[in-house]
Amino acid sequence: MPTARHRAAARTAAAFTAAAGLLLAGAGPSFAHVSVDPSSPAAGGYSQLTFRVPNESATAKTTRIAVALPAGTPFTSVSVKPMEGWTAEITEAALPSPVTIEGATISKAASAVTWTADAAHQLGRREYQTFSISVGRLPAAGTTVALPATQWYSDGTVVDWADPATPGQEEPKHPAPSFVTTAAQDGHGPAAPAEPAGLSATTEVSPAADNTLGLAGLGSGILGLALGTAALVRTRAPRKPQPSGIQPGTRRRPL
Repeated sequence: MPTARHRAAARTAAAFTAAAGLLLAGAGPSFAHVSVDPSSPAAGGYSQLTFRVPNESATAKTTRIAVALPAGTPFTSVSVKPMEGWTAEITEAALPSPVTIEGATISKAASAVTWTADAAHQLGRREYQTFSISVGRLPAAGTTVALPATQWYSDGTVVDWADPATPGQEEPKHPAPSFVTTAAQDGHGPAAPAEPAGLSATTEVSPAADNTLGLAGLGSGILGLALGTAALVRTRAPRKPQPSGIQPGTRRRPL
């Protein structure tokens, strides 16, 4: 017969199972979306953007994926991380109007990146792949960087992940991958690593000072060795013989 302790443990396990089920159920739709994860969203810096692309078809394979890059806040630098079995292409286009970034005016920039799979690397049922690009510089803090994606399937289906998401409203069926930039960091990049524990950032020993200390220590050692040797010689030196019958330290009277 189950005890009160056993019944309590069973109720706790059931509660955890139910909570986990609700969590997974709520995370399911978002997990199936095309999403983007920036390595750093700091304004003015460079970032690696990683796109997660799942295959949502039960019968067809994903053959191609394209990501549109912003034209209003264009990136001045875009590069692609190579991936086996996928061919990447960067497309450039004229901007709607010239943009000035850090004193330089540009009228043309990268507008899209497209990855195409060979027959052996197309995404099948319950499969996903990640695609990475390096971009910069990121726009001002608080800017929503939308990166609409298009996904092609082997049966001719095309899915546009381009619906804008509105805060406080239900998520659209095919939301566009996006992220929001944060405050700029010093040097427009990742923060400098902290000083190791126990070391002072203001303490520095120059090579000249280091050599001076070494020579001083060597001189002190030589001097100490010389003094020790002299003391040893004095303690071991033979004493002069005293006249017979006269104790050391006794004065001799004249006759």
